[in-house]
Amino acid sequence: MIRHIVFFSAKRQEDVEAMRAGLTALGTIPHSSLFEVSLNSKVDPLSDEIDVVVYAEFPDEAALAAYKAHPTYAETTATVRPLRELRLSADIVAANDAVQRRD
Repeated sequence: MIRHIVFFSAKRQEDVEAMRAGLTALGTIPHSSLFEVSLNSKVDPLSDEIDVVVYAEFPDEAALAAYKAHPTYAETTATVRPLRELRLSADIVAANDAVQRRD
């Protein structure tokens, strides 16, 4: 499984909601087994420049590549790019030996 995590900051605070709404369209693209778009709660003062987070899970690299090749991905990029200041992305291959904690 691949965890796809993307962090965005808006150029202007008044564009945060438009950016979040635009990124939500990515959830209509097939291929992901989980897809979320969330506003950063900004609880951590060291990371308060991030406004929106996209989190998705894909079964494999082929599914992630198909997601990025989908026309909605290009349309969403064209809509959101002018609104964003920063975009940071990470794709993590989930380890089979990951430990889930339940307290």
